[in-house]
Amino acid sequence: MRDAAVGIDIGTTSVKAIVVTASGEQLFEKSVPHDLLSPAAGFAEEDAGVWWESCKTLLGRIAGEIPTDRLAGVAFSGMVPTIVLVDEEGAALRNSIQQNDARAVREIAAYKQQIDEDDYFRRTGNTINQQVVFPKYTWLETNEPRAVERADYIMGSYDYCTYRLTGVPTLERNWALESGMWRIREECWDEEIIELTGIPMRLLPPVRASGELAGYTSKDVESETGFPSGIPVVSGIADHVASALATGVRVEGELLLKLGGAGDILFATEHLRLDPRLFIDYHPIPGRYLINGCMAASGSIVKWLTNLTQDTDFERLTAEAEQIEPGSGAGQIIVLPYFLGEKTPIFDTDARGVVFGLSLNHDRASLFRAVLEAVAYGFRHHVEVLSEMGHEVSAAFLSNGGARSPLWRQIVLDVVGTDGTYVPDHPGSCIGAAFVALESVIPGHDWKALEAFLSRGTSISFSQERHRRYTHYYRLYRDLYEQLKPLFPRLNREFDS
Repeated sequence: MRDAAVGIDIGTTSVKAIVVTASGEQLFEKSVPHDLLSPAAGFAEEDAGVWWESCKTLLGRIAGEIPTDRLAGVAFSGMVPTIVLVDEEGAALRNSIQQNDARAVREIAAYKQQIDEDDYFRRTGNTINQQVVFPKYTWLETNEPRAVERADYIMGSYDYCTYRLTGVPTLERNWALESGMWRIREECWDEEIIELTGIPMRLLPPVRASGELAGYTSKDVESETGFPSGIPVVSGIADHVASALATGVRVEGELLLKLGGAGDILFATEHLRLDPRLFIDYHPIPGRYLINGCMAASGSIVKWLTNLTQDTDFERLTAEAEQIEPGSGAGQIIVLPYFLGEKTPIFDTDARGVVFGLSLNHDRASLFRAVLEAVAYGFRHHVEVLSEMGHEVSAAFLSNGGARSPLWRQIVLDVVGTDGTYVPDHPGSCIGAAFVALESVIPGHDWKALEAFLSRGTSISFSQERHRRYTHYYRLYRDLYEQLKPLFPRLNREFDS
């Protein structure tokens, strides 16, 4: 009985695979590590050939451990919008250019001079920033014209692996949307941007919605790995979208708060409302969207603090921080978590981290709690933007490594002012990809595996009293940034003698 699906995530530091059955049972989970490459300042690249070799390794292990007659489908997830130039043989012509690559500074500035950004935003739901694809393509044309000339396709990370598995070139529509060249309402390429950038349409494969059939596993892959040919492979899913789906964010008003190295905020809606302070993606469930934000630093600030103080005993720090009142005790500390600048909702690359209100009576535990609270204030800022857009949170979910801390997840819910569900032992975006494959290839499946997975969640109630107290400090947090905002550029400007 074909009742299991494979989900493979092309991550920043590893390729990870999972096999899940239609009843929610997990049969397999393994990963193969790889490196992020930075050959020059601002560059972020990876070797797409290494991704594919890791995929083959994992597919071979699955074929060796799971009865192949149970395998019903495959889907990939991955970083978006990564750029992979692919030649006529299916090989990557150069390293991928990652979504956080910042090399195209001049190209972005030039396009900002040529494009009416308000009109562009209304058409595409994007701003012209380092994530969109076309400034990086222009950089490649200028600096590596031979690679561009030899390209047969431009693809994303998970699209590339789908192609190598099936031999069929496709693009998942969230890659198209986040490329900055896609009309979000009409769901077609934006001819004005395509013409301006000069990207040949022949380089852009057919666009498919997440879960649409892309092709079938090839005989070549079977001969190399033992993974059977003829298995349906569906169009993949962006990693953050997969993560939201796998934590239960499906219907209007459901919110995911991800406490990772960065802080991600994802909100499901049936209404297409655009706001330049936040990003938007297509939800894998038709007719729905996923509004999303990303704080540049979250858990990474906690790691910075513990490294700085040479105190990595999280259990002891947490126990001490639990004894401190909201606002970090007498003398009250407010931290601005902009240690890497900030993405959403302020888009301020000049912003920097601030510790405000220190007194001699404060200790490491006070600072530790203040950092946890700062990330929670950042989440609340996003929720207020959602409210200003006309959205209301109906349910909240918490995931990723930071959510393992009972203190941190309680602080987040107390600050935001909502009850929530913690999804423990979340394996990451690969399971969202597996759920998409199951939903697509098993008739009448109706997200049953997802429901079984989510039944393990832990419900948490927020405190009205702590929320009231945190509201006072949250207002200070917002005011502090506004007061310091004009000073950050002066701080970052080189000294002019």
